[in-house]
Amino acid sequence: MSAAAFGGYSGQAYSPAGDKGRFVLPPLFRKAVRDSSDGRTLCLAKHNRWNCLTGFGLSRRTELDAQLDREEEMSFRANREFDRDTRASQLFGFVEIPFDDSGRFVMPEHLRALGNVDDGLYFNGAGRFFTIWNPAELAKMDNEWASAKAACDNFVADAQAKARSK
Repeated sequence: MSAAAFGGYSGQAYSPAGDKGRFVLPPLFRKAVRDSSDGRTLCLAKHNRWNCLTGFGLSRRTELDAQLDREEEMSFRANREFDRDTRASQLFGFVEIPFDDSGRFVMPEHLRALGNVDDGLYFNGAGRFFTIWNPAELAKMDNEWASAKAACDNFVADAQAKARSK
């Protein structure tokens, strides 16, 4: 599958922190990122409204260019100021992170701090991108997030049970 045929991100997963400060991109998301990037490059950025990170593959660059143009046009039509340079810096400020065949990657410290990343990551598909949450931050979200919070709680409980049985 080429990046042009990429179908989006869906599903949910959890990844506990591994050794050496590494995390694992879960298989479902790993395949989608590989399909979107024509390789093993994960793009990560701070979400602009929520206290989480966003992840996606390299094919989203084209979409971000189109989004920037749309936002500028909408601002022009609404007679609102639009700082294209600032918005472009926000949209294209993502970090490209390589991951290995097993999905292992090292998250830069500044993204760990921005996403309040602790000892595990909850992944939630969102179509064009996916969100990556510290479960404690997700728990603070309102009831519109009830399904994601329930899934996250279940994944965390399963991971803790597996860790205890070792």
